[in-house]
Amino acid sequence: MKLTGRRQSTNYEDRRGNGGKIAIGGGIGAIIIGAIITLLGGGNAGDVAQQVISNMQTTQTESYTPTAQEEEFKTFALQILASTEDVWEKKFREVGRTYEAPKLVLFHGSVQSACGSASSAMGPFYCSADKCVYLDLDFFNEMERSLGAKGDFACAYVIAHEVGHHVQNLLGTLGQAHGQMSRQNEKDKNQTSVRIELQADYYAGIWGHGEQQMFGSLEAGDFEEAINAAQKIGDDYLQKRARGTVSPESFTHGTSAQRMRWLKKGLQTGDIRGGDTWSVSYNSL
Repeated sequence: MKLTGRRQSTNYEDRRGNGGKIAIGGGIGAIIIGAIITLLGGGNAGDVAQQVISNMQTTQTESYTPTAQEEEFKTFALQILASTEDVWEKKFREVGRTYEAPKLVLFHGSVQSACGSASSAMGPFYCSADKCVYLDLDFFNEMERSLGAKGDFACAYVIAHEVGHHVQNLLGTLGQAHGQMSRQNEKDKNQTSVRIELQADYYAGIWGHGEQQMFGSLEAGDFEEAINAAQKIGDDYLQKRARGTVSPESFTHGTSAQRMRWLKKGLQTGDIRGGDTWSVSYNSL
């Protein structure tokens, strides 16, 4: 991506210097693989935090000083956040609505959100209770090391996906879905979760489409980076990698094929009205 000279959002809070807990024993990469099956933004933070805690053998508190690389990641994240602000303000105006941007909270190790406490091992997430996107910048390294998802546009897709959950929240979709899930059995709840996540992928695609239209920043290979990232975080791919088998009834985010399809659809159309993952049958997603 060509981002030189682009503005950085000021709508963020940096909590990285607060100190946090890190896992020792097993490694954060292995924990991410397990936790990300349950959540890559927009799921139940409490459930994932409990999963992460159960996988930790022990924890210790460490002081934290950002590395030069993490400061570069910070600049990148704030540029992408600014881009989502510009794109979604325009998209909301087109449908007669006003966009309220989410705040980005940077943390290291662990963090307290309005949705509960969370570890960096669960990856980036969105909390609808405080309208914040939470991100440990080291996740960008883990994407490449543990998931094989490389490239700046792949990292941008992760942020855009979380902002996509915020768009769902503003449009009322997320609240309605969570209301349904509170009354559903486990199978139906998981299917509703998949619909939420695929729509957030579609909205991430809309951002990519708008980014290119407004700034022309995408370069050769960027599109493929995002599609590859979507493929690497499919439930089927992660489950097979983590335990060698796949359990479709436990999917909460969608298969690799589904995630790639909805992201690609958003990238190609850029139409906020085209991301209906609710009226189609579950098997047709």
